[in-house]
Amino acid sequence: MTLNFTRRALLAITVAALATPALAQDKITLRMSTPASETDQRAVALAEVFAPAVAGFATYEPHYNASLIAQNAELEAINAGDLEMSIASAQELAQFFPEFSIFATGYVHQSAAHQVAVFNDPLMDPFKKKVEDELGVKLLAVMYLGRRHVNLRQSKDELTVTTPADLAGVNLRMPGTDAWQFLGKALGANPTPMAFTEIYTALQTGSVDGQDNPLPTVVDAKFYEVTKQIALTSHLVDLNYVAFSKAVWDKLTPEQQAAVQKAAEDAAESGRQQQLTKEADLVSFLEGKGMAIYEPDLKAFREHVQAQYVGSEFAKSWPEGVLEKINALGN
Repeated sequence: MTLNFTRRALLAITVAALATPALAQDKITLRMSTPASETDQRAVALAEVFAPAVAGFATYEPHYNASLIAQNAELEAINAGDLEMSIASAQELAQFFPEFSIFATGYVHQSAAHQVAVFNDPLMDPFKKKVEDELGVKLLAVMYLGRRHVNLRQSKDELTVTTPADLAGVNLRMPGTDAWQFLGKALGANPTPMAFTEIYTALQTGSVDGQDNPLPTVVDAKFYEVTKQIALTSHLVDLNYVAFSKAVWDKLTPEQQAAVQKAAEDAAESGRQQQLTKEADLVSFLEGKGMAIYEPDLKAFREHVQAQYVGSEFAKSWPEGVLEKINALGN
């Protein structure tokens, strides 16, 4: 706790030193660093929508594949004045502010539209303000990454997943961290940690019964060759934030600030729609491969999973009442 506080205090001092207001006169360069590739929907949206919208006063300069700043070091780079923009995850922000872990938790977000409603609701104001004040980062918009689902070797005739009880005894590969393993148990399964590169063979040999990933990953890794069904559990509707330097923001004119804000929101919406279309197209593709794809009782899953989190170590940092407010903005 002391180390975390000291780190945040030092960052706050750095922010104060950097934030010297001035009117923007000359064209500025907005360097954006991301571990994503240039073909990633988020990267494409920023290049095709954000960049042209701010071209009158700013040059958008993207750097892909973590070629400028190492992955997970982008926020500190913005704070230090070494970077203007990044695409930040809730998991990254939780390293500085543990309360952000609520936005990386199973069944907190219900859909892409729900993500937007949550981000634009007053409940987010204290979260955004803390990031600005202590880290010097302004969160402009929320970007949709996709939904993770349960993908199984068994046919639907052998096992139909309707509620978490149906996953009892199912060996489900999940990423190896404590948070991922907790989510696997909360889903009702027996979570099995395993490197991503080992999943295909493990499914093929029956070492695991299934895995969880978004549909694009199922296709890219060809898991459809060794599985028979996908239960659209949507247990994690993942997101990123368009992160912008508060020091740079404060030097922009009000008109430029409005243009940057709208450009970020428009880019996020463009990327969101592209990703939703891609997911819908992949359902048809996978069904064409003979896979059964269906939606279980999401209400039952949501209630069961959230009940596992309440009172757990993962929920201790969540502000009181925020989970209820988030749920109220959904279905």
